[in-house]
Amino acid sequence: MNAVVRLYDRFTPLAALADHAQPLLLLALRVFIAWVFIKSGLTKINDWDTTLYLFTEEYSVPLLPPAVAAVMGTLGELALPPLLVLGLAGRFAAAGLFVVNAMAVLSYPALWGFDCPAAIQSHFWWGGGLLLLVAFGPGALSADRLIGRRCADG
Repeated sequence: MNAVVRLYDRFTPLAALADHAQPLLLLALRVFIAWVFIKSGLTKINDWDTTLYLFTEEYSVPLLPPAVAAVMGTLGELALPPLLVLGLAGRFAAAGLFVVNAMAVLSYPALWGFDCPAAIQSHFWWGGGLLLLVAFGPGALSADRLIGRRCADG
């Protein structure tokens, strides 16, 4: 039993440090993931003809016509990242980007190829980070938290 108490005492300061670092880490995660998706959206609108070609010929988005899928995917990649960075409707933005990410993984089989395993791994990391934000919310450094405090103060 003493060994358990000593182990607990050893890790208590680390847990306290993690509690203090959590808002900054969640903010960094939000900014990083938003940056990844907004870059992708900007790439799509910079060459819309190529985007439509890719959605028609390369991607196999289920249930949607290619042009609709292109517009919805691009809109999601451009509209949701600012919300995520601000932490405004943070869980909604994270969930929406998770869906965009999942559609990319499901509709583009080349991601699963052995030529570039880092591509699929990146999508898994982004998906995991987005699920973390859905579960824990955007954190203390967010518009959601600020609005929640103002509403509570009344």
